[in-house]
Amino acid sequence: MSTSEQHGRARRRLVAAIGAAALTLAAGLVPQQAAAADGDKVLTVAVAQSVDSLSPFLAQRLLSTSIHRLTYEYLTNYDAKDARATPALATKWTSSPDKLTWTYTIRSNTSWSDGKRATAEDAAWTFNTMMTDPDAATANGSFVANFRKVTAPSPTKLVIELKKPQATMTALDVPIVPKHVWEKVDDYSEFNNDKKFPIVGNGPFILTDYKPDSYVRLKANKDFWRGAPKFDELVFRYYKDQDAAVAALRKGEVSFVSGSPALTPAQASSLEGEKNIKVNDAPGRRFYALAVNPGARAKNGDTFGDGDTSLKDERVRHALFMAVDRKTVVDKVFQGYAVQGEGYIPPRFGSYFWKPSDGQELAYDPAKAARLLDEAGYKKNADGKRVGKDGKPLDYRVLCHATDPNDKAIGQYLQEWWGDLGIGVSLNCVDNVTDPWLAGQYDLAFDGWSVNPDPDFVMSIHTCGALPATPKDTGATDNFICDKQYDELYAKQLAEYDPAKRADLVKQMQSRLYDLGYMNVMAYPNAVEAYRTDQIASITTMPEKAGNIYGQDGYWSWWSATPADGGDSGGSSSTGVVVGIVAGVVVLAGAGVFFALRRRSTAEDRE
Repeated sequence: MSTSEQHGRARRRLVAAIGAAALTLAAGLVPQQAAAADGDKVLTVAVAQSVDSLSPFLAQRLLSTSIHRLTYEYLTNYDAKDARATPALATKWTSSPDKLTWTYTIRSNTSWSDGKRATAEDAAWTFNTMMTDPDAATANGSFVANFRKVTAPSPTKLVIELKKPQATMTALDVPIVPKHVWEKVDDYSEFNNDKKFPIVGNGPFILTDYKPDSYVRLKANKDFWRGAPKFDELVFRYYKDQDAAVAALRKGEVSFVSGSPALTPAQASSLEGEKNIKVNDAPGRRFYALAVNPGARAKNGDTFGDGDTSLKDERVRHALFMAVDRKTVVDKVFQGYAVQGEGYIPPRFGSYFWKPSDGQELAYDPAKAARLLDEAGYKKNADGKRVGKDGKPLDYRVLCHATDPNDKAIGQYLQEWWGDLGIGVSLNCVDNVTDPWLAGQYDLAFDGWSVNPDPDFVMSIHTCGALPATPKDTGATDNFICDKQYDELYAKQLAEYDPAKRADLVKQMQSRLYDLGYMNVMAYPNAVEAYRTDQIASITTMPEKAGNIYGQDGYWSWWSATPADGGDSGGSSSTGVVVGIVAGVVVLAGAGVFFALRRRSTAEDRE
């Protein structure tokens, strides 16, 4: 998670692997190290997302950041019951009366997987590297933008001095890496941490093998300070076709299916009541939205991209907002597996959840939307098309994910709803939305992020400081929003320690975003996932009473998962891995090339 402020991201690398390699894998030739040892209990998780990077300094996708939560400790963790800060690498922490100096006690009973002790020096080096190298700040630089100085006076003492108070000091979602390994890296923008295995870490699992767009394999860290996981190995297996992943669950080839990012209503319904399969339907931590391109720009003032200039008019944005029936989205597309969207933070996070006032609400009202377009100078011509004073018709390109059925279904509704207003809509559904998104080559786009218990990151991506330094760089911005009033509120909430006052400021930020009309939050999708009870006897949700399993804010699910007696655990042999690779790879083999996706994530990609 990363904030607002400074660091422009480096240009991303494009990694290609020869298509013949894909065909070889599809034929079943699996590297020997990919296979589990005989008798090992393997928990296999089917995922619909590929890894963007295995570097904690670069990774932003939910799968990647979830893997880092398993392989590296953070200073603090979130309690599974109520998401309060709980010890992790740090056993306790204190602040000075002025809140400008924070001291963390680093636990003495944890080591890196290569046997070296993990110390405060590792944490200090991690933060200092992010403070001094913009490339190392790509994913999480916001957390250190306000740091003045970080030192390690002793192996068990970490001291962080701040420029001004910072409310996120017990929620620094930054993986701490081993200094003795990472200080050898020359270029943090290029190093993806995916060439040499096992990867040195100190979390509950050790990353032992990885094949792009195929699988990630981890083994239990038997020396983990909290206790070893109960499964010997954990495999994340990639399926581009979500129906194929569900079929694999039915056959017992995988233990768990998370969806993209959730199971579709039809898939969930088809699994309900099936023998040895449990469907988990819980309030989600995500929002699902339509993002408007406000005009891509960089910090240096340069503009780029080709977003439609009509969208710079707030009346047009509001008209589009009011011509989207969010109730239909929830009832017809999500079929009840979601809550109607309003503010930026899902109702699961009660203290930060915000609702517009009656006079403020941009409710579904096509007639009012038409009047707003008229007022903005976009009236219907004889053919029923909305045109500007220059005679140019309103025709919008909507960027969507080819693998997300929700995008496509809602896109069809947009063509109907906005078509009735006289606006043309073309869906641009692609596998890799990153390139056009970063280039600002879209008018609107389907967007969505996972929200953490502390909302700082997800609010930071709309600050002016998150813009790229130049058009050639990659910023932390979601969709190029830059608003002075919003920035002022963001700075106030970051420095506010009183929970109630901070929550009020976060709500004011959501209100400002809503009024600007750049983000139309349509729904808060449920976390709908399923697992085999003959392979997994028990597993912890977060929150424990009614929460999600995949994509947690900690490592509780996979660390706590208990094997069922006699279960084959979803592919504990090399054959099981072959099946997953064939399903995840053969669909790409026709192209002849594997393309590793860029590090920047969009829509359902981010944690």
